[in-house]
Amino acid sequence: MKILVVIGHQRVGSFCHAIAAAAVEELRRAGHEIVFHDLYQERFDPVLRHEEIHDPNQADPVVRRHIDELLAADGYLIVHPNWWGQPPAMLKGWIDRVIRQGVAYQFTASGVEGLLKGKKALVLTTSNTPREDELRLYGDPLENLWKNCIFGFCGVTDFLRRNFESIVLSTPQQRAEWLDEVRRLVRSHFG
Repeated sequence: MKILVVIGHQRVGSFCHAIAAAAVEELRRAGHEIVFHDLYQERFDPVLRHEEIHDPNQADPVVRRHIDELLAADGYLIVHPNWWGQPPAMLKGWIDRVIRQGVAYQFTASGVEGLLKGKKALVLTTSNTPREDELRLYGDPLENLWKNCIFGFCGVTDFLRRNFESIVLSTPQQRAEWLDEVRRLVRSHFG
């Protein structure tokens, strides 16, 4: 399988980067082809300009390459922290510019048609809020965003998300166990 891996975390050395590294290592071990993007390290431009909103062909060459990689991939692995119940702005801009109308979905007379059917998605997120507090106070906005508003809308039904929390309160042992879990999730989801 060809897997598109995207990380949206500004600090190299973060636990999100450790998650991405463990996932990529496991994907390679399984023989998958990997396309990897660290949006902050690549200085991806997250600003969606008006002229490219309805015409993906107006996108700059970098965005066009990301679009082509999105379409060519059999699966997606996204890694990011939970910032105010959503991805960081850099990743949100990538979503706006790449997972877009005319590429990942289209509107038809019978409703929305997802154009990424038959693909798989695994989203791995981190947060500092303890899980019980997160659910009690906010529900799980990232689950809804990725499962329904993004991937479900685009036709991806083979979806899994795992949030690791609380990062700020975790121990080195707990983080090591979480990285083992990342490897297991990658193996089970992408085969």
